[in-house]
Amino acid sequence: MTSHERPADHPPAAGAATAGPPDPLAAIRTRGYLVLLLLAGIIGVPLSAAAWGFLQAVDHLQTVFYTDLPRGLGFHGAPVWWPLPLLALSGALTAAAIVFLPGTGGHEPSEGLKSGGVPTAAMLPGILIAALASISLGAVIGPEAPLIALGSGLAALVVRRMKRADERAVRLVGAAGSFAAISTLFGSPLPGAFLLMEVSGLGGIALDVALLPGLLAAGIGALIFIGLDAWTGLSTTSLTISGLPAVKQPNVGQFGWALAIGVAGALIGVLISRAARAAQPHVAPRRLVLTPIIGLLVAGLAIAYAEGTGHSSSDVLFSGQSGLGPLVQHRTQYTVAALLLLVVYKSLGYALSLSAFRGGPVFPSLYLGAAGGLLVSHLPDLPFVAAVAMGIGAIGVAMLRLPLTAVLLATLLLGKDGLTVMPLVIVSVVTAYVISVRLSPAPPKPASDQNSRGDRSPSSTP
Repeated sequence: MTSHERPADHPPAAGAATAGPPDPLAAIRTRGYLVLLLLAGIIGVPLSAAAWGFLQAVDHLQTVFYTDLPRGLGFHGAPVWWPLPLLALSGALTAAAIVFLPGTGGHEPSEGLKSGGVPTAAMLPGILIAALASISLGAVIGPEAPLIALGSGLAALVVRRMKRADERAVRLVGAAGSFAAISTLFGSPLPGAFLLMEVSGLGGIALDVALLPGLLAAGIGALIFIGLDAWTGLSTTSLTISGLPAVKQPNVGQFGWALAIGVAGALIGVLISRAARAAQPHVAPRRLVLTPIIGLLVAGLAIAYAEGTGHSSSDVLFSGQSGLGPLVQHRTQYTVAALLLLVVYKSLGYALSLSAFRGGPVFPSLYLGAAGGLLVSHLPDLPFVAAVAMGIGAIGVAMLRLPLTAVLLATLLLGKDGLTVMPLVIVSVVTAYVISVRLSPAPPKPASDQNSRGDRSPSSTP
């Protein structure tokens, strides 16, 4: 018998038979986790109210700057040049917040929507000012990234002031704050859950442990912002576009269009992302000068669109969150040429804004996808509802790299019709996702990995 063999009747070492794999749900069974759940539910109330207030402030400021102010100055509506001074001011304020305040104004939007560290209390004013200056004054940027950062930062601020709070508790409650804030934007906890689930990159039990406090905070917070809407009389946030005709079940030909729209959406998304990332390194070292100039360029695109089509410059400006429904509902007022110009100018303004301003990439991609869908809906055997849904999904996933979220948002936006055309959306999203990934450069490999694969010397050969 060799030294590593054991007789069959030899009993195992003590405890060997009873030892098993670690319990993956052990964290949920602890008393500390229950305390975190309770804390997340409590924090969800004020955070949802704060997020609701942020969104209402953005909407109010947009109305003040683009409607009330020109009327107060004696104009019958905003003159065609009106976006120029406002976008220049937006660039100056955003750049000042990024350069002079802690935290660089929050997440860099040209890098896409990512999960980062929890902001400290000192970073929150800079994030808020940069977001309000960018979103309220007309940059083609959305509110979701600032909401995620502000929600997590405020929640973490509460936890850090508590005794015995460790970094794990800060991260979990910070994630719960992000859930509560982003659910206010989407009007439901479900889209926010999908978005943050994919952004976090977690899976399995780790995802369950991280999601539960956030879902609880978002669910309780949903009741708060619905109550605030009813109490104040302000409009309720809703993703669904109303007034759409019923659509029939997809046919084989429409699946062919789904492939084509997926390819087109991927190309548009990759071009926008590459343009933004190419411009961002040039903007960063000269931000105080170049950000206002980029604001003027975005305003110039909006003015050119308005002069060329007769439609409002707001089609090109802003995130498109409030303009998405009217665009689809008033689709008959847009010619093919106008839709083509809208896609071109909105894409350019989107790329420029991503390179210099602060905000999120979600809603501009949804608006752009809807405009592109309306454009291609003039093709044969392609109902406009299906085309809009596929366009939203294709460009959304090409910009966000979140396929589940892209499918969900495209479906929710179109209500019952979205469920009917969901198979087409899935095909376009998968196509766009695969192509956009293949067209994007791979991340650089770690230097240690490159060194370990160097040529072996003859002496090291076995």
